[in-house]
Amino acid sequence: MAFAFPLSAAEKAGGEENTFNPKETIFEHLLDGYGWELPFSHEHRIPLPVIVRDYKGDWNVFMSHRLDHGQAYNGFYIAQEGPNKGKVEGVDDAGNRYRPLDLSITKNVLALIIAALVCAWCVFSVAHWYKKRRFKAPKKGVGAIEFLIEFVYTGVIKSTLGDKAPRFAPYLLTIFFFILLMNLLGLIVIFPGGANLTGNIAVTMVLALCTFIIVNVRGTKEYWKEIFWPDVPLWLKFPLPIMPLIEVFGIFTKPAALMVRLFANMMGGHMIILSLISLIFIFSALGAVVVGFTTVISVLFSLFMLMIDTLVSFIQAYVFTMLSTLFIALAQVEGHHEGKVEKVEK
Repeated sequence: MAFAFPLSAAEKAGGEENTFNPKETIFEHLLDGYGWELPFSHEHRIPLPVIVRDYKGDWNVFMSHRLDHGQAYNGFYIAQEGPNKGKVEGVDDAGNRYRPLDLSITKNVLALIIAALVCAWCVFSVAHWYKKRRFKAPKKGVGAIEFLIEFVYTGVIKSTLGDKAPRFAPYLLTIFFFILLMNLLGLIVIFPGGANLTGNIAVTMVLALCTFIIVNVRGTKEYWKEIFWPDVPLWLKFPLPIMPLIEVFGIFTKPAALMVRLFANMMGGHMIILSLISLIFIFSALGAVVVGFTTVISVLFSLFMLMIDTLVSFIQAYVFTMLSTLFIALAQVEGHHEGKVEKVEK
């Protein structure tokens, strides 16, 4: 709130160069980058390693601050326009632009590493507690983590998969905590938070792909039989394979739904909060009274949306895990004969 009031005078003194661009600012926060933004500053960033391979096959390793503000280093620069906007480009000896092989530690890559380490620490802290204090209930943070593990395992995994729950629980619990931590870290403004990981469709695509692989690799023979020769009237599958085509199409729509649902919900929440904050700077040119009133309204609505986003972070992690569990359970279907024998034995 304090930073918004002197903005009007700064814009008048600096001319159009200091004019606030909401679109550029919002997407700068939402998209990936070669540096980590500092709070209340768009000029100063935490530099990250840039690792690129040029057209000659040589590797170049340097820190990203060498490419700030349109600078070039060793023939590399960050493109300001074109299909590679925001990415590192290079110039060969003939003066032609090209896109090098880029293995840089970007903001999203570092955020993924941080989220993975925090996730491992959370889970191993519970294991360490029971290793040292076998018959004592955990307290504080460890107790909260154990509560979440028990809640997800008992309420979702075991109730859906039954006796097959221990086989798939490690993956499903990992995916729950990993998504939850990425969601919550994305809501934190300062380092190590602020990276919009689950609002990046590439990240959600890989998560959905993991579920897709487990569902189809571990699927039973009955599951594949129901896809290519389902138990429907013959005219629905021969000579025109209507139902098999629908079933095969469903194999790919399930992970696509996982990917888009998580991406859209988290991206939408971030965009709403950033848009509300941007209103403060958009109305700053109208004077101190207007910017003061706008600041109060925007901050209140932003805090409300942050609380909603915190709830959504838990809900989306839970929904992704629940749907993954359901898809795995559908792929573990047993044959009709086997199901009858098991029922008689019980």
